[in-house]
Amino acid sequence: MKQDKITTAVIRQRKMEGKTVSMLTAYDYSMARILDQAGVDMLLVGDSLGNVVLGYESTLPVTMEDMIHHAKAVCRGAQRALVVVDMPFMSYQVSRSDAVANAGRLIKETGAQAVKVEGGEEIAETVKAILRAGVPVVAHLGLTPQSVHQLGGFKVQGKDQQTAQKLLDDARALTAAGVFALVLECVPEALARKVTQSLTIPTIGIGAGAGCDGQVLVINDLLGIYSGFTPKFVKAYANLAEQIKDAVQNYIYEVQERQFPGPEHCFSITDTVLEKLY
Repeated sequence: MKQDKITTAVIRQRKMEGKTVSMLTAYDYSMARILDQAGVDMLLVGDSLGNVVLGYESTLPVTMEDMIHHAKAVCRGAQRALVVVDMPFMSYQVSRSDAVANAGRLIKETGAQAVKVEGGEEIAETVKAILRAGVPVVAHLGLTPQSVHQLGGFKVQGKDQQTAQKLLDDARALTAAGVFALVLECVPEALARKVTQSLTIPTIGIGAGAGCDGQVLVINDLLGIYSGFTPKFVKAYANLAEQIKDAVQNYIYEVQERQFPGPEHCFSITDTVLEKLY
């Protein structure tokens, strides 16, 4: 039985009904299709693809073209899940007109349903401009990877009164601006819970505790196929890296020993045809 498409209205309704929201990153068609069929609510084409797909040390080098290329593939694989695309570094910070144009490109050229931006009250007017153009927006507070240099590294955010109050004020300002969901990354659990209880929109945590309305993880971390740094908040539900290595090593061995391909993998031709060749 085909399930109804998840929309921004459905995500908002989850908050009102006290139901959770599941979100995972996806960067290609095959993985998007698997995650979609598994029943995940939202797929995030994250600029984290810079780290786990393109091999960069941060998300900063990721371009609009990178995001569009991968988001197209994800959207082709997603039938039910709501697809959100990260706006990459400097695609919305320079001017509101640039932000609106780039947000429009991400939606128009990929088929995604929403974009995600990092930042607080300082980008509220930009968010409003994007929304006026008809593009739904997810906000992102706490540890915002595009501001990693300004933040002084990958650190938990909002641990003192001043920064905790700013995060709460930013969350309220972004809600007032019209975002339909808010990602909270690397935020103390009690603070994330307070923010969640203060808002009318769902919060989606990553390293922000179970008090959020939903959770998001990078799929490569969840499956255990990323060999880089693994944050404390990640839970690996599989160790596919080792399984993949084992499979490949078995393949190499069988090729070397001429065990693969076997007769069941080959195509035949009659001797009559072969005899006529010269």
